[in-house]
Amino acid sequence: MSNAKLSFRIELPNGSRLGPGKVALLESIGVRRSIAAAARDHEMSYRRAWLLIDDLNRAFSEPVVETFPGRSQGAGAALTPFGTRLVALFRATERRCLKAAGPSIREIAEASSPEYAAGELTRGGRKSGARA
Repeated sequence: MSNAKLSFRIELPNGSRLGPGKVALLESIGVRRSIAAAARDHEMSYRRAWLLIDDLNRAFSEPVVETFPGRSQGAGAALTPFGTRLVALFRATERRCLKAAGPSIREIAEASSPEYAAGELTRGGRKSGARA
């Protein structure tokens, strides 16, 4: 039973957060060169994607994504050099954390009960349909 996952997120001193969702969105923008296309890749609205990008651009002293209004340069958005570096730093740190925590995560996962299905418990600690 090694399907356990570790979620890595960085909480910045200014209150913003950088986690796997925002980084995946940045990676999609890097490939697709479009916020709208990246939003579709992640099944989110353009507005939601734009708000996440705006948060990232404000959270750091350098912009993470630059946009090209009117698609004047043949593309709607691109990662800045800092944005590319930020993604690389996050993914490298994530890999190091996962490698270091791997044995402990496996041990914890192996100790988990295969009979338990999260979300099946109701108020009072009983499974749905269970009788006392």
